[in-house]
Amino acid sequence: MSVTCFVNLFLAIGVIVHILKLVAVCVAVCSICGCDQGQAKSPTKLPESANSIGMKFKLVPAGTFMMGEGDEAHQAILSKPFKMGVHEVTQAQFEKVMGVNPSGFRGADNPVEKVSWNDAVQFCRKLSELPSEKAAGHVYRLPTEAEWEYACCAGVAMRYRFGGSLSGISDYAWYEKNSGETTHPVGRKKPNAWGFYDMCGNVWEWCQDFHGPYPTGSVTDPHGPASGRFRVSRGNGWYSPEKIFVGPGDRSNCDPTLRDDGSGFRVVLNPSGK
Repeated sequence: MSVTCFVNLFLAIGVIVHILKLVAVCVAVCSICGCDQGQAKSPTKLPESANSIGMKFKLVPAGTFMMGEGDEAHQAILSKPFKMGVHEVTQAQFEKVMGVNPSGFRGADNPVEKVSWNDAVQFCRKLSELPSEKAAGHVYRLPTEAEWEYACCAGVAMRYRFGGSLSGISDYAWYEKNSGETTHPVGRKKPNAWGFYDMCGNVWEWCQDFHGPYPTGSVTDPHGPASGRFRVSRGNGWYSPEKIFVGPGDRSNCDPTLRDDGSGFRVVLNPSGK
């Protein structure tokens, strides 16, 4: 065999090895994120922690995903990990921090509702000021809309946010057909692929962002428009119809002073406390 043949064979082997490495990486990534959209995935064991009042959090990794759908779909890059509440804030937790429970559907483990965006922000501030939380350097806030959607879809675009088909919605969400026209204790349905409960149904969840058109093109750590009249709410509630749960989900634009029995929230804690 000539020297040229040896060189060509060596290069070909190198290319094959490189391709095999890429395949291995892709398989690993799909295993972690649940990229097969045809089946619901078992929850991924993201690191979990709890704060001084028993709120549970999961550490969400940094990543890139397609946010929105159709003509509004765009690449969103989240450059830093963040901790998000495993559950919607409960009435017991809200009352412990705020001293009041404004909810219409009473139940200590039910999500707090009849809370405005302003109320949710005040809860985050007061929770951050608790001596034990302050000593730990914990600062709480509402999730950005990008963080919320990333966690809801477990990092990947999927036709049904809980995986599988629309027929499986009752396993994951309290909605119009199964709620009995009321909220229910958090965590009673199946979690999504990253272990978050009630991302669909039960109560709508306030996000940090002002409501506005999605950006075009790739964005990094988006925080929505710089100003506006309304705030974003995501996830739908106990009264939402089945068809709403197709795709990443409706975006609701709500007055930040709105208080109704379908509005609640969950919180984010950055590991750095910033």
